Amino acid sequence: MSDEDIPQPDQIAGAPHPRETARLFGQDKAQADFLDAFGAGRLHSGWLITGPRGVGKATLAWKIATFLLADPEVGLFGDPSLDVDPEHPDVRLLQAGAHPRLSLIRRPWDEKTKKLKAEITVDAVRSLNSFFQMSAADGGRRVVIVDAADELNRNAAIAIL
Repeated sequence: MSDEDIPQPDQIAGAPHPRETARLFGQDKAQADFLDAFGAGRLHSGWLITGPRGVGKATLAWKIATFLLADPEVGLFGDPSLDVDPEHPDVRLLQAGAHPRLSLIRRPWDEKTKKLKAEITVDAVRSLNSFFQMSAADGGRRVVIVDAADELNRNAAIAIL
């Protein structure tokens, strides 16, 4: 089975992956809260995005990650916005799933059963140790997306703290 055939736990069947979603709907308040904190220089080290499945939490997380990794001074159109020029080099790296300053923690693929594991394991979380010990390639921010935190098993949840 190739990597392209492995289902992605953070993608709803029939919909584009959240990192490929061009427009964000229904998250205006969350977007404004993030941009206010960013603009005021009081950005928290972690953000917990909650809500029912399918409302755009993962899309918002990817938009925030793109914004932080691309490090624009203002949004694409001059207004406070999470939109980043799609031709920006960091956006291209994110679209390819190859950005060196992004770590994605989600349910891993089980080669034995040929299915996604039911939980995010402690091994997946422990991989963050090496991610944070390396220096950022170009000195920018590092971003971790955990999708979804409620899928962390007990040991993984403890390890992430």
